[in-house]
Amino acid sequence: MSRIVAIVGRPNVGKSRLFNRLARKRISIVHDQPGITRDVISAEIAEGSYTLLDTGGLGYKGIDTPAALTKASEQQVDFAISAATLILFVVDGLSGLSSLDEKIATMLRKSKKTVRLVVNKADFDDSKVALEDAYRLGLGEPLRVSAEHGNGEEDLRAAIAEALGPAAPVAETPDHPKTAADPLCICFIGRPNVGKSSLSNRLLKSDRLIVSEVPGTTRDAIELPFDFAGRDGKTYPFRLIDTAGIKAATKLASPVEYFSRLRSLDAIKNTDVVFLVLDALEGVTQQDKAIAGEAIKEGKPIVIVVNKWDLVQAAFKKAGGFKPYKSERDYREKYEHALFERLFFTPGSPVIFVSAMSGYEVDRMLNAAVKLNRTLDKKMPTAKLNQILGYLAERNPPAAIGGKRFRVYYATQTSTRPFRIKLFCNREEKLTEQYRRYLEAGVVEEFDLAGCPIYFDLVGKVKDEMRGSRGGGGASAEHRAKWKVAEGGDVAED
Repeated sequence: MSRIVAIVGRPNVGKSRLFNRLARKRISIVHDQPGITRDVISAEIAEGSYTLLDTGGLGYKGIDTPAALTKASEQQVDFAISAATLILFVVDGLSGLSSLDEKIATMLRKSKKTVRLVVNKADFDDSKVALEDAYRLGLGEPLRVSAEHGNGEEDLRAAIAEALGPAAPVAETPDHPKTAADPLCICFIGRPNVGKSSLSNRLLKSDRLIVSEVPGTTRDAIELPFDFAGRDGKTYPFRLIDTAGIKAATKLASPVEYFSRLRSLDAIKNTDVVFLVLDALEGVTQQDKAIAGEAIKEGKPIVIVVNKWDLVQAAFKKAGGFKPYKSERDYREKYEHALFERLFFTPGSPVIFVSAMSGYEVDRMLNAAVKLNRTLDKKMPTAKLNQILGYLAERNPPAAIGGKRFRVYYATQTSTRPFRIKLFCNREEKLTEQYRRYLEAGVVEEFDLAGCPIYFDLVGKVKDEMRGSRGGGGASAEHRAKWKVAEGGDVAED
């Protein structure tokens, strides 16, 4: 049986703050401006074994929000109410009840759902909290809380537990590394209005997220589970994070946009595979490049998704085509070439041309994510790794800096997710960025790690260690062993 608790109410009564309080972490954006939350935000509450939903404010008529967005937000609230086992109806204890509160209460009574009335902002004595008005709503004994300071929190948690009843026992499992059976977490990132929410809805096979031509419609990072049937016939569990469009830090116009950006960047840290969404007609912008850099910085593999390909296809079906390109294939090839010129730091990332509108090639995104997720656990045999690095250096020697060239003595893989390789070398500072990219690309190609970033951790010989390595002292035992191997000994398999 589902155990879902939905928080509802009119705008600016503290629903998102209460959601964050119960979730014990900052998930929903909290701001004094009403109408911030639009989509339904969810969190799994382990201590009560239930799913908590935060919803947009009912009845919001803000002049800065188009009527279509207001309607879409209220449809999301309807979804949350219909799915809920328990509804927490939040009212403002300081401002008192409004006619909108009474309308919402009437709607909730008609829903026949279990409802608990929560009087928020109860930070002061009873004389300042409008409890007597709350009884008029006919929803039973009100619960006094302060979402901001935590007053009444334990009573609210106890009331939720009582309303839901005991949860089914769950078998305890020890902590374990991520396996193929665990949900694969994917994240859509990109500029505003490139179609991230539309792609999410396509994967979920429902209008679960609000889609609008208004840039900045999505504000919170929203996590949603779904299953996918792969090409191999197996079913793969996924967890999808839809994020707000990431604007350049210099173009943030409000605190809401600032916090939306932070939530999106945090989502990258918590994902397994990142989908970078580009616009098929606009090409790769400087901001796209910066967003891709954030994913690389976090060591995440990237699938590059070129959305709105249906517009390109439609253009080539018309008389005259899409000048100056000869064909759809010609446009695709030139787009991809220009893409990797700008995103040169994503070697081998799969590029998939899709349409959220028509569903064209959307399944290929998930198949690519499944493949990348498997790749993340690869081990690179030490002997072969050293052989490849030696071959790369011989094929294309590094430029001499100060009369000396960068030299790798020994290499070994130290971790996966992301891939890290420790390089014992002569001088760390002699490895140029260009030559680093050359070595990384060579390793990626040889071990079939396309789309997965790798990192070199350099261990150079300092002057006293070089003297010590000749005389038997000064350098660490590990360094001396690695350098000795590189200078003529056998390379052992790790």
